[in-house]
Amino acid sequence: MEKKPYTIKRLIALLIVAFNGIGITLSAQVDSGSVDSLLHKSAVQEDTVIIFQYVKDGQVLDATLIDGDTIPWIVLDEVLFISEPTFDDDEARRRYFYLKRKVMKVYPYAVLAGNKLDSLNLRLDSLTSRREKRRYIKEYQEYLEERFEPEIRKLTHSEGQILCKLLYRETDMSVYDLITEYRSGWTAFWWNVTANWNDISLKEPYDPENNEEDKLVENILQRSFTQGLLEERVPFYPPQVEE
Repeated sequence: MEKKPYTIKRLIALLIVAFNGIGITLSAQVDSGSVDSLLHKSAVQEDTVIIFQYVKDGQVLDATLIDGDTIPWIVLDEVLFISEPTFDDDEARRRYFYLKRKVMKVYPYAVLAGNKLDSLNLRLDSLTSRREKRRYIKEYQEYLEERFEPEIRKLTHSEGQILCKLLYRETDMSVYDLITEYRSGWTAFWWNVTANWNDISLKEPYDPENNEEDKLVENILQRSFTQGLLEERVPFYPPQVEE
């Protein structure tokens, strides 16, 4: 799932440095009769710009020749840019750090639930009997209740709402839809009624692009991942097919 904002998939940078052992310009090293031996067969020439490949120390590298100047370039690894939040006043700063504390507290629950759901779906894919699937789903429900219920009962209403949002983040489904899918719509209805009494919505999506609080939550997560404070979950369902 391509769901994380602020990520630039590939960053292409031109590293303007001289070739070690080749020289600054092509014309200084080879005459017109030997150019073909230097250019790769796939070289592209447009006016005074030539894009070509060369071999150095056993590696095939890329470069661009612009008006006689040789410019080597490489494709860098993925780079993640995370903006640092700014605050208008001390109250906004305090709210941010309260939110951060809550996110750090409930994200591990979302990770465990997401991983367990991936395992459940992998197992269901291998079952053909509807009866076996119902039995396995029941075991999954019992696991969640045994593992999470005592601790979730201790969460505040706002922590419960953040957990619902993070479950959406990790599964691409709202808690309401998850209950509908793996239990029944009737059960989901009553769970949502109970949640509403506690000021929690099971239907609300996680939308960091348009929702300001969700945007802050995502910022907190991304900064925590890069700082090693949290480990980001890597979904394993559906299985990735290698091309």
